[in-house]
Amino acid sequence: MGPVSADEAALVARSREGDLSAFNALVEMYQGQVYNLCLRMLASAEAAEDAAQDTFLSAYRSIGRYRGPVFRAWLLRIAVNACTDELRRRRRRPQVSLDAATPEGSAALELPDSSDLPEERALRSETLRDLQAALMRLPIDQRAAIVLCDVQGFSYEEISASLGVSLGTVKSRISRGRSRLRRLLTQQGELLTALHRHSIEAGIAEETDGV
Repeated sequence: MGPVSADEAALVARSREGDLSAFNALVEMYQGQVYNLCLRMLASAEAAEDAAQDTFLSAYRSIGRYRGPVFRAWLLRIAVNACTDELRRRRRRPQVSLDAATPEGSAALELPDSSDLPEERALRSETLRDLQAALMRLPIDQRAAIVLCDVQGFSYEEISASLGVSLGTVKSRISRGRSRLRRLLTQQGELLTALHRHSIEAGIAEETDGV
């Protein structure tokens, strides 16, 4: 886990004493990471903004009780809890399709740009949508571990601190989550191939009938 900078430690200390300007500096430091985590957990820009706001409000109210050791881990644990609460609320009301386009406002899941050709950009965009749709079908605990590891690039130790679980649990969640993602993406690819083949066969049949 990376060392905490002296500046960050000073900001946390001042925030614990009620210094709002110091806490606002912490918000600026971490708002991108918190928002991207919420975006990938919720697949909705609007919901992610609400969850990120709830995260910082909750952090400000409880920072007096913060005892460390790493502020970022503590903050992201609050963010995961905020997303979990939102996902539970969603279960009690009508759902938006999980096959919606990749959320706007973040490049967190972007793939390497190997070409500027429109066809390759379209394929990359479709791949991102497939990844996000599959990610939303993972259990919440696996989704959080995958996002922190494979999207935000955290170490297992950092994820352990952020989620408040053991290293063994982190490794298990990531392993199971990756396996399930591969299975979902494979199934989706097979379905799309079958639909494409059916479309081609239907087109050939129409041409044959017209002869």
